[in-house]
Amino acid sequence: MPALAALMPGDVRHAFAMLNWLATAGTAIVLSCVVHAAGGNRRQTVWAGILLIFSVPTFWYAPYLLTDPGAIFGKSVFVLGVVTCQPWVALAGALFATSVREENILLLGWLLVFGKVGLVRGAIALAVAALWLVSVRWWLFSGLPSYVWVPNIGTVVAALHDHRALMSLTSAAMIVIPLAVLGWKRIPEPIKPLKGILLMMAIPPLYAALSVRIEGRAIWSLYPFLIPIAVFARLPWLTTQRIEARSGENAV
Repeated sequence: MPALAALMPGDVRHAFAMLNWLATAGTAIVLSCVVHAAGGNRRQTVWAGILLIFSVPTFWYAPYLLTDPGAIFGKSVFVLGVVTCQPWVALAGALFATSVREENILLLGWLLVFGKVGLVRGAIALAVAALWLVSVRWWLFSGLPSYVWVPNIGTVVAALHDHRALMSLTSAAMIVIPLAVLGWKRIPEPIKPLKGILLMMAIPPLYAALSVRIEGRAIWSLYPFLIPIAVFARLPWLTTQRIEARSGENAV
């Protein structure tokens, strides 16, 4: 994302902010498409976009030039490919997400392990992603300092005393996660693969919480998997429209 911003005309900070906004808006559109493709009604489709754009993390982290919006957009495209059974779309989304943040290489591994893409294509995609990560770390930016993440109880204790981080974590989770819990057993068949992917993608932020620190971005990064589940929570204002539509069909 910083490299793309540098290629754009004008001040690089403004370009970076514009890219992040476009990625956020694009993610909202893609998640709405995901819910629509899975059979969601109009309210659920619209709510998917609203949950993303008007979430606390969107505004909390807006002043900072972060790469997260780009990675989240890539993951949403991956989800669209999985739900609509279009492996090339999923592969493209996973590759883009990995190019922004390295932990998303797990998505490519998931596609390969579960046979969503051919063995040769999946292996090539993994090799390309790994080559990119190695190139960034040891060639394009060879002077970066080395570091090792080791789980540490002291880190966990320190995180529990970081009130700002805890506040961002709580605000990121307080709407989407309860809705996802309510919708966990009620989602349509095309959304069900997201359950396992969600649990898999929760591992990197959990490890980070044990090793470095944790904040709201850990939950924000999971929104592409959480929101399509959350909008299927059995709530009257989300399901009424479908009930009314079925009543109309019965009357006809």
